[in-house]
Amino acid sequence: MLGLAKNERLKTMSAVASSEALLEHLRAGSAARVFAEFSYRTRDSWSRERRVVVKTEHLSGGPNPRSVVASLSAEQADAQPLRGPLLRPRRQAENRIKEQQLGLFADRLSTHHLYANQLRLCFSTFAYVLLCALRRLGLQDTELHTAQCATIRTRLLKLGAQVRVSVRRVWIAFSESFPAQALFTEVLRNRRAAPAYAGAP
Repeated sequence: MLGLAKNERLKTMSAVASSEALLEHLRAGSAARVFAEFSYRTRDSWSRERRVVVKTEHLSGGPNPRSVVASLSAEQADAQPLRGPLLRPRRQAENRIKEQQLGLFADRLSTHHLYANQLRLCFSTFAYVLLCALRRLGLQDTELHTAQCATIRTRLLKLGAQVRVSVRRVWIAFSESFPAQALFTEVLRNRRAAPAYAGAP
């Protein structure tokens, strides 16, 4: 499935469904959704017609139509499940990509050399895997158990400390005014209680 940008042709083709959503919204006084589908082809770039599924949603702030190009036929999937349960894994995958891009700088690929950009992306992916493991094994039963990577990084990891290195030990001293002391201690306790290797479920 592929999202389709709004245009006047799509607006015209989904006008009946949009009107039905508006009428239902006015009648019920709440958000209304109407699903429709039709065959669609661009003027130049597509070689053939394809199935397009539209969710014409009307909210208190106005209409909110969304369209996707579907590779599944009508016999394989109706319009409503296609926009709902079948599309949900795709949305979740997009959310994870966005989380890595915005929270762990996976979009910083601005150098002129392919290998440098590839190395940056590998570091970002490695950091994402570590933070997902921390969220799963260390942050369970805490206020950050569903937090995104950027929040975990800011609240738990991005902090100042004094580091002293001796022959046998590395000492890390946090400030007494560190606001997340209790949370940091709880995460450390959770992580110590977890097995040495605990793969993702």
